[in-house]
Amino acid sequence: MARLLRLSRIFAIALRFGLHEFVPGLSGNWVFRLASGRRGAPRARRLREALETLGPIFVKFGQVLSTRRDLLPLDIADELARLQDQVPPFPSGLAVAEIERSLGKPLAELFGSFQEQPVASASIAQVHLATLHDGREVAVKVLRPRVEEEIAKDLALLETAAALIERRWSQGRRLKPREVVAEFARHLDEELDLMREAGNASQLRRNFEGSALLAVPEVHWDLCSQRVMVMQRMHGTPISQVQALRDKGIDLPALARTGVEIFFTQVFRDGFFHADMHPGNILVATEGEMRGRYVALDFGIMGTLTDVDKNYLAQNFLAFFNRDYRRVAQAHLDAGWAPAGTRIDAFEAAIRSVCEPIFARPLKEIFFGKLLLRLFQTSRRFNVEIQPQLVLLQKTLLNIEGLGRELDPELDLWRTAKPYLERWMDEQVGWRALARSVRLEAPGWAATLPQLPRLLHRALSEDRLGPLARSLERLAEENARRNDLLSALVVVLAAALAVAAISLF
Repeated sequence: MARLLRLSRIFAIALRFGLHEFVPGLSGNWVFRLASGRRGAPRARRLREALETLGPIFVKFGQVLSTRRDLLPLDIADELARLQDQVPPFPSGLAVAEIERSLGKPLAELFGSFQEQPVASASIAQVHLATLHDGREVAVKVLRPRVEEEIAKDLALLETAAALIERRWSQGRRLKPREVVAEFARHLDEELDLMREAGNASQLRRNFEGSALLAVPEVHWDLCSQRVMVMQRMHGTPISQVQALRDKGIDLPALARTGVEIFFTQVFRDGFFHADMHPGNILVATEGEMRGRYVALDFGIMGTLTDVDKNYLAQNFLAFFNRDYRRVAQAHLDAGWAPAGTRIDAFEAAIRSVCEPIFARPLKEIFFGKLLLRLFQTSRRFNVEIQPQLVLLQKTLLNIEGLGRELDPELDLWRTAKPYLERWMDEQVGWRALARSVRLEAPGWAATLPQLPRLLHRALSEDRLGPLARSLERLAEENARRNDLLSALVVVLAAALAVAAISLF
């Protein structure tokens, strides 16, 4: 009964905002047109307002959906990106009860002081300020009561709707609605485990330890659980308050360039990046020794990249800078994301048609995030599988580029990023990369190479290689007396390689 009532409410809200327009076969139905109360507003705006009316979980779904710009029309993606997760707080008594239950101690034993009025409230959790008994200031994040149950109910409805769209709409499979809902469920699952978020924060803080670019709060692990997270309180001005930053004497063009450097450092040096860098999650320190430094908050959504991903991105970025479209096409094929039978000349021509009109404009007017988006859309015509981690990266790049240009309208992302990328690529190829690989692999070689004769003999004796194995076994028997000498030589060779690699550094 509860699900039926919820479904009825969703249907009524969808009708009120005219969402029948999104359903094939219903967009021209006069009954639905008359029932709609928002006939004059643009469709994207009506969709956003409907999600806000439906409640926090649907707002969160809209936020995640806005990242799938490879699947959505641009007007809808842009409008959904405006969703703000501003939710009324739940009673402080419930928050206190959850903290005491999760951490197993009374509040007075855990904190020297605790502010019952939350400073931030979202669909998943809310944040209270407190101090520890030694006087250190902390922020306490607490999950909403019964949030898992509410999410499970709405997810079941979303999954049903996604399956219906795929079955009833000819374009449904191309839009991959069930894949989008599954991705949303994965994001929620990660955000519902505050121990995972604490781990993300700790990793990012370690990556930027000693850096003058980015500050990340320290996690108090003895005060963390799956439903409660306690971290260092960070002070600063929200990055969206540009005039306030200017009034406090912050060098905004330098701040914009620093933001670009932070992004590329996370992506190419670490392969681990903050994937939710909207203005609400970024502060700028304006006082003390951290003045002018970025401050990151909220680590529920993080992106990771493999070495293959990083190499693909660097090659594409540098090829864009140099207008080498064949190299862009080849990078897709080398990464295995374009089908093996793809005609590289046709793919190259399609990429050129996207990029050349953009290069006719001054560099400072080129929005790189949008260019990457158009590349993804072009790639889809060639059945290229757009990797989820790259879509998340593209969304983050849009955020970073937008923030950077708000701070400094003259920001030239291309010129700022190119030296960093060229330096990174230089480190990945040539003798430096070879020496680093030798240094990393030498211990493994030293342990494995002496075992090769024994492993080969075992494989031969077990007849794993068929007739060839028997021939090789006879040869091995004839040369058995040489095995000891071979093993000794291999050990010496491995040791020499290890010493040489270590001496290089």
